[in-house]
Amino acid sequence: MPGFEVFGEEEKREIQDVLDTGVLFRYEFAEQRQGVYKVREFEEKFAGYCGASYAQAVTSGTAALKVALAALGIGPGDEVITQGFTFVATWEAILELGAIPVFTEVDATMNMDPEDLRKKINPKTRCIVPVHMLGAQARIAEIVEIADSHSIPVLEDTAQAAGGRIKGRHLGTFGRCGTFSFDPVKTLTTGEGGMVITADEGLWRTMSEYHDHGHDHVVNPGGRGGEGRRFIGSNYRMMEIQGAIGIAQLAKLDMMLAEQRKNKARLREAAAAIPGVSFRQLVDPEGDTATHFSFFLQDQEHCRRVNALLQEKGCGAICFADNTWHYYPQWEHLLHGRSVAAGGWPFTGPDGRRRVVYDSAALPASAALMNRNLVYPVSIKMPEERLTAICDALTKAAAV
Repeated sequence: MPGFEVFGEEEKREIQDVLDTGVLFRYEFAEQRQGVYKVREFEEKFAGYCGASYAQAVTSGTAALKVALAALGIGPGDEVITQGFTFVATWEAILELGAIPVFTEVDATMNMDPEDLRKKINPKTRCIVPVHMLGAQARIAEIVEIADSHSIPVLEDTAQAAGGRIKGRHLGTFGRCGTFSFDPVKTLTTGEGGMVITADEGLWRTMSEYHDHGHDHVVNPGGRGGEGRRFIGSNYRMMEIQGAIGIAQLAKLDMMLAEQRKNKARLREAAAAIPGVSFRQLVDPEGDTATHFSFFLQDQEHCRRVNALLQEKGCGAICFADNTWHYYPQWEHLLHGRSVAAGGWPFTGPDGRRRVVYDSAALPASAALMNRNLVYPVSIKMPEERLTAICDALTKAAAV
């Protein structure tokens, strides 16, 4: 990560195709664009790459979540279960639709704990959103099995794991749909942008219409059909330049993942010398995207000592227990119910009563893991001197 490390002539050529037409909008202008539909082409190629039947491009990974949740019928009063270690976008999208996020513990995969999921399901649960966090697989087969036993749809948040697999099957294809992010720090990047994939034609059609103000696209995916709108929507359309970049980046994705795996293997070998170290559990090591290297120390104090030495060597790792973007106890705006709405929505209902209150200590098992976990982002083109410096620092940490 990220894909901008390998921007080159391929991206330039795809972008130039768009500039030559003068059409940046993904729909209409058929005569002017002369057959150039980059977003549509990106959707088709991304679906094919993942082994999915349909793909819907949108403006961001956050938009992908919101469009998918809306298409699944999620709304006020519904509960949506996700995990307490994720980017804030996962639960922001749930709240924006008026639904209530319910958080599970994570296990040693650093993803949703299926056993805690079982405990959190109740009659109000309308969707389950496991996250393939930091590029590695959740226990998605087990999660889907649990969800199916309750007839609850699974939406896979695959924002950070494009190209990830389990026994050859792509992440994002296990649930009813899977969402992806192509923001500036993702392995496949279009600067901003996102995608939803699904095998369900009806769900795709609903997403296609919802993301474009409810316009129907029945007649021609490059046009807007007969305007027989079924419902209101909003605007989450991807732009042609983003689609163009996505086409070029997708062609490089497997190469980028292979390079990340090589670099991650170097880091893991160095860290293995630290006494008491253990590594994040991978459901399928061969299908890991290797965007991050995650390891556990003996306890919180050992974790702090090791990272202090790494920082002293200029090679500090991320301790996500302290990170304010990705970890439940650090989401002060969620915990305190802060909103721009004068009436406090979505935390406060129209009657002035709080709809939900969150406890920062609600996920003790996750805290026990997070407090002894360190993470390095893994680049595609990690400079040899930087990679060597981190490995040397990790080797020295064995004496801490």
